[in-house]
Amino acid sequence: MTTRQAPAPAPSAPRRRGLGAAYAWWLASDTASALSTSLAGFAIPLLALGVTGSPAQAGVIGAVGLAIRALATAAGGVLADRHDRLRLMIVGGLIGIVLAAAFTVLTLGPALGFASLLAVNALLAARNGAFGTAASAALKDVVPASALGRAQASNQGRDAVIALGGAPLGGLLLGAGGWLVGAVMILCQLVATIAAGALRALRRRAALPDDAAGPGVPADAAAGHGDPTQAGVAPATPAAGEPEAPGEHAPSGSSSTPRRSARAELAEAFAWLWRRPDLRGALLVCTIVNLGFNAVVTTVIYSLQQGGTPPATIGLVSTGIGAGMLAGALAAPFLVAKVPAGLLTGLGLVLVTASTLVLPWVHSPAAVGAVLAVGMAGTPALNAALLGYFMVATPSHLMGRATSVLDLFATGAMPLAPLPAGLGLAILGRGPTLLIGAGLCAVSAALALGTRQLRRLPAESGWVAHAEAITASAEPASSTHPAVRPPAAQP
Repeated sequence: MTTRQAPAPAPSAPRRRGLGAAYAWWLASDTASALSTSLAGFAIPLLALGVTGSPAQAGVIGAVGLAIRALATAAGGVLADRHDRLRLMIVGGLIGIVLAAAFTVLTLGPALGFASLLAVNALLAARNGAFGTAASAALKDVVPASALGRAQASNQGRDAVIALGGAPLGGLLLGAGGWLVGAVMILCQLVATIAAGALRALRRRAALPDDAAGPGVPADAAAGHGDPTQAGVAPATPAAGEPEAPGEHAPSGSSSTPRRSARAELAEAFAWLWRRPDLRGALLVCTIVNLGFNAVVTTVIYSLQQGGTPPATIGLVSTGIGAGMLAGALAAPFLVAKVPAGLLTGLGLVLVTASTLVLPWVHSPAAVGAVLAVGMAGTPALNAALLGYFMVATPSHLMGRATSVLDLFATGAMPLAPLPAGLGLAILGRGPTLLIGAGLCAVSAALALGTRQLRRLPAESGWVAHAEAITASAEPASSTHPAVRPPAAQP
């Protein structure tokens, strides 16, 4: 591809408030795909319960889907670094249309049952894992480093809206019939595909030698400016000294040497993350707090079910979580820009811990929902700060695999949450089990506050310089920058 030599960004570029058309198209594609996933996640377990009458079989369908998605996420990280991420988003959308159509046909026919729902849920989970990572990694390619925190904050608001409204929308659609859920899923995947195609077209226009960076594509993104991880590294796709076009990245493979195995490429990403003291702590914190908080929520739901609380009333717990996230998401863009990321992380985890410590003495669903809403109010800023800095600090050629590793750490412990919840309720009772989950949340807060490199993460404007300093201190003095791109990373 022929690219123009982009001029250095004007001094006013970092103060640009808008995220641009590129981010808008990316957000439209990712939101439509996320809504489709939310609708399927709501409808399939209920359809399984209605058809089989067995909570155990419905649980098997859910567990198998989680396991397949985890495996597919690992593979998706490798794909996202080997191939064009925007093309993968388009392919994933097309596959999503086919699977949503298959789900729709299934709900209209006599074949609807345990085996068919297990199969379609497994296929949907595989698609989400294999292609969802490409969408997450592509955000680094379409948004400059100076705006990644605000972009992640916007994403948190989007996630809160889906968490708050996805279940009611799914219930409304499912009340009219499973086929209507499938029809809306088809529409969502169609929107996701069209938006990804528009983003790819925008990237191509931005790469033309006689064209500017393109409407909505910041000049620093077009030129690759603001990515400290790329300093001194020659891109694999463009010629040395030429910028990558927006939305492109340097693939991990080339024709000059044989490509390594996917396991070796994943191991490289994990090893790079583990060598980074500023990111290693984030991996541990995400794992521990997700296990603890989800164990707490599962314990609350199980105890309400055992007490005979109607399902609609139990839904107040999820409503509280979504409402808290939405309220926090409104303040997240300002907080990420003004407050150090390390402080946001520590305070957010302290707030989560405090809310879980209160829950053993709170029993009504409305009160539980209110307590969890307060506890979750700090998580959008926490997530935006950690994810935004993570993207700034991670090299583009490792972005897909690093994202999949982070996702595995963040969500890998979540399927274990029902185990301590179920055993704890049976052996210890509600209060002690909630305190165990709260203890895990407290450990994550203590780790965040006690880890110097995590505690010292600056506000958004300082991420680039901070990541450059960590990169320089973590690597030997060499022009090859082995901690960023070891020779073996270029098969």
